[in-house]
Amino acid sequence: MTTETAAAPGRSREVMIVLPGLMLAMMLAMLDNMIVGTAMPRIVGELKGLDYFTWVTTAYVLGTTVSTPIWGKIGDLYGRKNIFLSSIAIFLVGSALCGMAGSSLFGGTGDGMIELIAFRALQGLGAGGLIVGVMAIIGDLVPPRERGQYQGIMAAIMSLAMIAGPLVGGFITDHLNWRWAFYVNLPLGGVALIWLILKLHLPRHRTEHRIDWLGAAVLTVAITAIVLITSWGGQKHGYPWGSWQILGLAALAVVALAVFIPVERRAAEPILPLHVFANRNFTLINVLGFLLGFAMFGAITFLPMFQQIVQGSTATNSGLLLLPMMASSMVVSLFVGKAITQTGKYKSYPVIGGVIMAIGMWLLSTQDVHTPAWRTGVYIAVLGLGMGFLMQTTMLIAQNSVEQKDIGVASSASTFFRSIGGSFGISLFGAIFNNRLADEIAAKLGPQAASLAASGGGQIDRRVLEQLPPPVKAGFLDALANTIGTVFLWSVLFAALVPVIAAFVKHVPLRSGAPGAAGGEKAEPMAAAAFE
Repeated sequence: MTTETAAAPGRSREVMIVLPGLMLAMMLAMLDNMIVGTAMPRIVGELKGLDYFTWVTTAYVLGTTVSTPIWGKIGDLYGRKNIFLSSIAIFLVGSALCGMAGSSLFGGTGDGMIELIAFRALQGLGAGGLIVGVMAIIGDLVPPRERGQYQGIMAAIMSLAMIAGPLVGGFITDHLNWRWAFYVNLPLGGVALIWLILKLHLPRHRTEHRIDWLGAAVLTVAITAIVLITSWGGQKHGYPWGSWQILGLAALAVVALAVFIPVERRAAEPILPLHVFANRNFTLINVLGFLLGFAMFGAITFLPMFQQIVQGSTATNSGLLLLPMMASSMVVSLFVGKAITQTGKYKSYPVIGGVIMAIGMWLLSTQDVHTPAWRTGVYIAVLGLGMGFLMQTTMLIAQNSVEQKDIGVASSASTFFRSIGGSFGISLFGAIFNNRLADEIAAKLGPQAASLAASGGGQIDRRVLEQLPPPVKAGFLDALANTIGTVFLWSVLFAALVPVIAAFVKHVPLRSGAPGAAGGEKAEPMAAAAFE
């Protein structure tokens, strides 16, 4: 006991030394997709790959989602530091290759889009290890009782990246070549890599290992099928929901998941140990994470569209208008992290966060074409408050529900279910948006206008709208505002389930000893208590 207490100050100092490198790695993972999203129109124009441009995002999401649970497991098996550094290196190599796609180094621009898609998949493989690696390393260095304040800092970094991404992407797109959307990762990642090589010191564990390659392969097939369904289903450049391609992928996903369960039960060291799901808290918090990703990422996708098209903001200004959400989320994340460290209590925070997030979604659903920007700012600040209560608390509960040896699995599972939820949310809300928009336009401007909008794939440009006759423009904007409001109203249904599920999470005292053997010894009785 005395040894653990005496080690705490030194361990805290070590965490503060390592923290800048971890924060940079987290920033890389969160920034990338948002920066690239802003640059995509310029990329498509230069590489001439309009028919394949959705794959630039799909390949990255696929690589990230597939690799996340694998990074967590091999980190548990072979040691966190070297595996985490490898994920950073792969991410940087992928970033450099993405920046060179279609250049003379690869024989011109003829296959530039195909090259970019392949390199984005490689970049996504590395990105899968960044967030889960950061969370797992904090889990190794800090006991759960003190972990809240550090994860609060990480949640604040995630909030900052969500806002900085569009701003940085807009600046790069307007003032530099689009390739710098990828090259900007290199100096940041290089600093993080060197800093962590020099400063990160984690305990080494020598054990014999067996990688569950069959489980990893089956899980990869299942995840790939699910991501392709959500990326292709109902999309202009994809397939109808009832097509044989989508139904075939759905059947493949079901079969793969059915095969995955017995494979994992027989595996000596499963890639996703099923025993962790016997813990009620762990299962509930991952269901909650799925719903959080579903409601949050699915709905927030439409905020910039409302701000830019309906309210007339520029792309850069729409990023600035998201500052209230970032600020409120950051402040609450830091407050909650500090409060958890001081009191050891956490059960109420996901309940409060879920209620506030549902209120924020409902407020956003009430907007119309006359809603001023300042009122939208207030509404998204409320949404940010709810996010601040939830973001790091869900990860903390997941980690506290498993033994120390399964910290990486817990971290990757939490990230995985949130990502899958976000992917489903974007797909479902996208389908609702497209169908509802056609109905709204038909009601306001007639069936012919709705048919014209459908043929354009829902791609509405504010500059094009400005050239329309005032009555037609007003009808389009009114239809679009009502449609986005409907999307937010649907998201309320999923957000409202978050506090309901969170209410069933049992409070289990956070481990306050030094992480390591002692933490592992204490985890087992806690896991049993959580299931009672």
